[in-house]
Amino acid sequence: MTLSIPQSTVLSIEEFLKLPETKPASEYIDGQIYQKPMPQGKHSRLQTRLSTSINQAGEPQKLALALTELRCTFAGQSIIPDIAVFEWQRIPLDANGQIANKFEIAPDWTIEILSPEQSASKVIRKITFCIKNGTKLGYFIDPDDESITVFQPNQLPEVKDKQDILPALDVLSNWKLTVADVFSWLSFT
Repeated sequence: MTLSIPQSTVLSIEEFLKLPETKPASEYIDGQIYQKPMPQGKHSRLQTRLSTSINQAGEPQKLALALTELRCTFAGQSIIPDIAVFEWQRIPLDANGQIANKFEIAPDWTIEILSPEQSASKVIRKITFCIKNGTKLGYFIDPDDESITVFQPNQLPEVKDKQDILPALDVLSNWKLTVADVFSWLSFT
């Protein structure tokens, strides 16, 4: 969904960042403002379980941190990945040594979960934008066909098979999860 801003109005990223936050959140991509769809059941379940799994592997040893719906502003755009994962030493901190509110860097790993009313090509463009700007790994998760497409720098995207172990950041070398594991989280029978 694109926010309705008069055609004669062109907002810079600085002007966009001064606008009040919307619910659901809005992103600034290629000079246009898009409102993210409201997460529904499958999306929310996968987002919660996947970020929890990553944090269980990454937080205790201070290797990586997964954050949901975090605004990341870099390279002239302001996006909100469903899950943004940062290697521990790259987590922005404030003057008190606490996690910063503003993240003005690309995530090390971006994860997008397709919602029913979302355009797959727009979501894929967000992932490839991240990869072009320093992100090491991207997942495009489609709950309807239970597929996960993996994006990595200098490689073609690859749709993983159900039993494939999904790649992770190098710092999370002990984290193991298959495509089937991810989609098993949707079953309650």
